Amino acid sequence: MNKLKKISIIIPCYNEANTILAIVKKVKESNALRLTKEIIIIDDGSNQKTKNILRKIPQTKNLKIITNKINRGKGCSIKKGINRSTGDIVLIQDADLEYDPQDYPSLLSPILEEKADVVYGSRFTGHQPHRVLYFHHCLGNRFLTFLNNLFTNLNLTDMECGYKVFTRNIIKNIHLHSPRFGFEPEITAKLAKIRKIRFYEVGISYSGRTYQEGKHITFSDALKTLFQIVYYHFFD
Repeated sequence: MNKLKKISIIIPCYNEANTILAIVKKVKESNALRLTKEIIIIDDGSNQKTKNILRKIPQTKNLKIITNKINRGKGCSIKKGINRSTGDIVLIQDADLEYDPQDYPSLLSPILEEKADVVYGSRFTGHQPHRVLYFHHCLGNRFLTFLNNLFTNLNLTDMECGYKVFTRNIIKNIHLHSPRFGFEPEITAKLAKIRKIRFYEVGISYSGRTYQEGKHITFSDALKTLFQIVYYHFFD
């Protein structure tokens, strides 16, 4: 455990004026199991309201804000955040309040105990509370995860989960291309091709939001994910 000292928490942000300050506060207050936190927020071409709020967050050595002049997508923002990160561990944190930083100890423990190189959160396992929302979203997530598992020979339960954690020596060698939500199938396919990689999955809490509350992902994104699962397995 002494070899890993620092965690980089990547927060892609697009039009999250209602939640960004709250999630940054939660991240700062979270239990990272004694790891030093580096917080990297990527403003992905957000509206002026979100930009004004981000300006209120003081930047420090361990809190950086990177700005995309136009919206380039979640995958592009994550890639940029990873490239700027300096931590021994990299964790992806959405800017909304769907995922709770109180789950950090569960996500980090398999890596700190030297059991895992990669940890995915899962909204479909464990005993943590979950907000009940769209049946079709749940069905779609399970189908996409099943298809991903079929190609990668993994047994994940929630490939689309926003919580993903990596050791730096693993993630720094992954070349990412997908600019939007294709990040999920791309990173999973490429990780699965690494020999002897150790995957873990842990149950997390989930407070999903409705489209009226600001949810971004759409049915067209799910269709693109279907294509990307096949593409990144066979062609990239």
